[in-house]
Amino acid sequence: MRRALMALLAGGAVTLAGCSAAPPPEITFFADGEAATAVPLMYCDALMRSCEQGGDAATLKVRPGKPVQISVPTAIAETPWLVNVQYVNADGEVQPVKQEVFTTGDRLAYTITPDSPDDQLIVVEIQQLSGAYAANQQDEPLLDESGQPQLVVRGVWSLQIDPVAA
Repeated sequence: MRRALMALLAGGAVTLAGCSAAPPPEITFFADGEAATAVPLMYCDALMRSCEQGGDAATLKVRPGKPVQISVPTAIAETPWLVNVQYVNADGEVQPVKQEVFTTGDRLAYTITPDSPDDQLIVVEIQQLSGAYAANQQDEPLLDESGQPQLVVRGVWSLQIDPVAA
């Protein structure tokens, strides 16, 4: 009887653990021999029915001209995701945001390399896209310049760079 009760309690614990939602994915950034892990600033389920906000941006010290590597978990890599990068040039002028999009479902890492050895990365943002699309008031999909439905961002992670003198 005691063994049966213990088995029942153990089975109940496994069932309860299986019902809890998995924590949102984290992204790891690497630069200059250091690493920082970012939790999402915002994260929603794939259909955008439930969202959580409130994470903080990760920070890393990075010298001008040095790359930043990004490592994403499979939960992100299997979906469309993108990288937005902002940097300043040698004169301190903020440059337009550069964007790279990944849709093949197998990209687990990406390295951002500044265009010039004097360019200073300042912000790296990762966005995971959802299965939902943007729609107008008539529930018709909003289309991008190539005629494809605009997917909605379901998760955002950010790296704020602390510039270090070269």
